[in-house]
Amino acid sequence: MAEDRVGWGGAERPEIANHAANGSWTSIDRSELPNNRSLVRLIWVYQRKRSGALKARLCVQGCAQVHGVDYDQTFCATMRPTSLRALAAIANAAGMRMRKWDFVAAYLQGDLEKNEVVYFHAPPGYATLGC
Repeated sequence: MAEDRVGWGGAERPEIANHAANGSWTSIDRSELPNNRSLVRLIWVYQRKRSGALKARLCVQGCAQVHGVDYDQTFCATMRPTSLRALAAIANAAGMRMRKWDFVAAYLQGDLEKNEVVYFHAPPGYATLGC
Protein backbone atom coordinates (compact mmCIF):
# COMPACT_ATOMS: atom_id res chain seq x y z
CA MET A 1 0.00 0.00 0.00
CA ALA A 2 2.79 2.45 0.79
CA GLU A 3 4.19 2.02 -2.72
CA ASP A 4 0.73 2.85 -4.13
CA ARG A 5 0.71 6.15 -2.21
CA VAL A 6 4.01 7.07 -3.83
CA GLY A 7 2.61 6.05 -7.22
CA TRP A 8 -0.56 8.05 -6.75
CA GLY A 9 1.52 11.08 -5.78
CA GLY A 10 3.37 10.64 -9.05
CA ALA A 11 0.00 10.54 -10.85
CA GLU A 12 -1.12 13.75 -9.12
CA ARG A 13 1.89 15.80 -10.19
CA PRO A 14 1.10 15.84 -13.95
CA GLU A 15 -2.50 16.78 -13.14
CA ILE A 16 -1.39 19.73 -10.99
CA ALA A 17 1.14 20.69 -13.70
CA ASN A 18 -1.61 20.64 -16.37
CA HIS A 19 -3.75 22.95 -14.27
CA ALA A 20 -0.79 25.26 -13.64
CA ALA A 21 0.14 25.38 -17.34
CA ASN A 22 -3.47 26.09 -18.27
CA GLY A 23 -3.86 28.86 -15.68
CA SER A 24 -6.88 27.12 -14.18
CA TRP A 25 -6.82 29.13 -10.99
CA THR A 26 -5.58 32.18 -9.16
CA SER A 27 -4.82 31.91 -5.46
CA ILE A 28 -6.62 34.40 -3.25
CA ASP A 29 -6.72 35.05 0.47
CA ARG A 30 -9.83 33.77 2.23
CA SER A 31 -10.64 37.38 3.20
CA GLU A 32 -11.15 38.15 -0.54
CA LEU A 33 -14.00 35.62 -0.82
CA PRO A 34 -17.31 37.42 -1.55
CA ASN A 35 -19.88 37.21 1.27
CA ASN A 36 -22.47 35.37 -0.84
CA ARG A 37 -20.04 32.63 -1.94
CA SER A 38 -18.60 29.57 -0.26
CA LEU A 39 -15.52 27.48 -0.91
CA VAL A 40 -16.10 24.21 -2.78
CA ARG A 41 -13.93 21.21 -1.95
CA LEU A 42 -11.79 19.43 -4.50
CA ILE A 43 -11.30 15.68 -4.42
CA TRP A 44 -8.84 13.34 -6.11
CA VAL A 45 -10.29 10.59 -8.30
CA TYR A 46 -7.81 7.79 -8.93
CA GLN A 47 -7.83 5.19 -11.68
CA ARG A 48 -5.54 2.29 -12.42
CA LYS A 49 -5.45 1.77 -16.21
CA ARG A 50 -5.40 -1.70 -17.77
CA SER A 51 -1.76 -1.11 -18.60
CA GLY A 52 -1.07 -0.66 -14.88
CA ALA A 53 -0.48 3.08 -15.25
CA LEU A 54 -1.92 5.25 -12.49
CA LYS A 55 -4.07 8.26 -13.36
CA ALA A 56 -5.28 10.97 -10.99
CA ARG A 57 -7.94 13.57 -11.77
CA LEU A 58 -8.75 16.60 -9.67
CA CYS A 59 -12.52 17.04 -9.45
CA VAL A 60 -14.91 19.45 -7.79
CA GLN A 61 -17.03 17.83 -5.10
CA GLY A 62 -20.26 18.47 -6.97
CA CYS A 63 -22.62 17.68 -4.11
CA ALA A 64 -21.32 20.78 -2.31
CA GLN A 65 -22.24 23.12 -5.16
CA VAL A 66 -25.45 25.13 -5.37
CA HIS A 67 -27.23 25.38 -8.73
CA GLY A 68 -27.42 29.00 -9.89
CA VAL A 69 -24.67 30.09 -7.51
CA ASP A 70 -21.68 27.80 -8.12
CA TYR A 71 -22.78 26.57 -11.55
CA ASP A 72 -25.48 27.11 -14.15
CA GLN A 73 -25.17 24.08 -16.41
CA THR A 74 -23.15 20.92 -16.85
CA PHE A 75 -22.07 19.60 -20.21
CA CYS A 76 -19.48 17.21 -21.54
CA ALA A 77 -19.08 16.86 -25.29
CA THR A 78 -18.87 13.17 -26.10
CA MET A 79 -19.75 11.07 -29.09
CA ARG A 80 -22.50 8.48 -28.84
CA PRO A 81 -21.46 4.96 -29.86
CA THR A 82 -24.09 4.94 -32.63
CA SER A 83 -22.64 8.16 -34.04
CA LEU A 84 -19.15 6.67 -34.00
CA ARG A 85 -20.34 3.54 -35.83
CA ALA A 86 -22.10 5.69 -38.46
CA LEU A 87 -18.97 7.80 -38.91
CA ALA A 88 -16.84 4.65 -39.26
CA ALA A 89 -19.25 3.23 -41.87
CA ILE A 90 -19.14 6.45 -43.89
CA ALA A 91 -15.34 6.57 -43.71
CA ASN A 92 -15.11 2.93 -44.77
CA ALA A 93 -17.50 3.46 -47.70
CA ALA A 94 -15.41 6.42 -48.85
CA GLY A 95 -12.16 4.46 -48.50
CA MET A 96 -10.91 6.77 -45.77
CA ARG A 97 -8.86 5.85 -42.71
CA MET A 98 -9.89 6.89 -39.23
CA ARG A 99 -7.51 7.86 -36.46
CA LYS A 100 -8.00 8.34 -32.77
CA TRP A 101 -6.55 11.01 -30.52
CA ASP A 102 -6.09 11.19 -26.80
CA PHE A 103 -6.03 14.82 -25.75
CA VAL A 104 -4.25 15.14 -22.43
CA ALA A 105 -6.24 17.39 -20.10
CA ALA A 106 -8.81 18.15 -22.83
CA TYR A 107 -11.40 18.89 -20.14
CA LEU A 108 -9.28 21.85 -19.01
CA GLN A 109 -9.75 23.62 -22.34
CA GLY A 110 -13.29 24.81 -21.62
CA ASP A 111 -13.86 28.47 -20.82
CA LEU A 112 -16.03 29.83 -18.06
CA GLU A 113 -18.67 32.40 -18.93
CA LYS A 114 -17.79 36.06 -18.37
CA ASN A 115 -17.90 36.87 -14.65
CA GLU A 116 -18.28 33.15 -13.80
CA VAL A 117 -15.99 32.26 -10.90
CA VAL A 118 -15.69 29.10 -8.79
CA TYR A 119 -14.02 29.38 -5.39
CA PHE A 120 -12.42 26.23 -3.97
CA HIS A 121 -10.03 24.98 -1.33
CA ALA A 122 -6.55 23.84 -2.33
CA PRO A 123 -6.63 20.15 -3.30
CA PRO A 124 -6.09 17.52 -0.60
CA GLY A 125 -2.38 17.11 0.06
CA TYR A 126 -1.46 20.58 -1.25
CA ALA A 127 -1.39 23.49 1.19
CA THR A 128 -1.16 25.96 -1.68
CA LEU A 129 -1.35 25.51 -5.42
CA GLY A 130 1.81 27.43 -6.16
CA CYS A 131 0.49 29.02 -9.33
